[in-house]
Amino acid sequence: MPSIRQATLYRMVMPTHTCPYGLKAKDLLRRQGYAVEDHWLRTRPEVDAFKAEHGVTTTPQVFVGGERVGGYDDLRRFFGLRVVDPRATSYRPVIALFAMTAPMAMAASQAVYATPFTGRAVEWFVAFSMAMLALLKLQNVESFATMFLNYDLLAKRWVPYSYLYPFAEALARVLMIAGVARWASVPIALFIGGVGAVSVVKAVYIDRRELKCACVGGSSNVPLGFLSLTENVMMVGMAVWMLVGHG
Repeated sequence: MPSIRQATLYRMVMPTHTCPYGLKAKDLLRRQGYAVEDHWLRTRPEVDAFKAEHGVTTTPQVFVGGERVGGYDDLRRFFGLRVVDPRATSYRPVIALFAMTAPMAMAASQAVYATPFTGRAVEWFVAFSMAMLALLKLQNVESFATMFLNYDLLAKRWVPYSYLYPFAEALARVLMIAGVARWASVPIALFIGGVGAVSVVKAVYIDRRELKCACVGGSSNVPLGFLSLTENVMMVGMAVWMLVGHG
């Protein structure tokens, strides 16, 4: 029988803190077929002494065959697994949001009309998506406003607009979901969607600037571009649909 591969792991396990990356490293080693010799660093002096002894600045630390592999990211590289760069741009947040709001809209349609495939489901999909995007902005309005000021034409001229935007977007979406007060929701959506679309086109396709989009909040790494423009076009399209389709 083949011998079981061995790995040694040093990780912080203190009364008030258990290192999550240590837990992830232990789990990854076990899933890769390693028996883990798990050493707990229970106090700050123990952690500092370990770092000084091995000349490292972080824990956890993994050793395989007596050789230091490193921390959790290094361990993933050791096994040939992808390591996510937290600074890299990604469309994943927006894709995940749409992937959630689509079944939500169909579920609402099923509950109301006994079928998931209705025109109202399409309306709800757009409205739910925009409401969720507003929610992400409202988590940190200050951060959103700072990123938004990089490209929105109206916000650059009138800074308070960058703070009002997520509240206006949220109000319009809630009214559209309820199907009430179209006299308020439609003009708001047309205005902020129209200004947003023009701003994105100018920043990305005319000025050729590489910026991050504030559409999912001010801490996102979503690049300003096609999806940002899509958000604004959906907003305008929904407003026009409600204006024309519902009189």
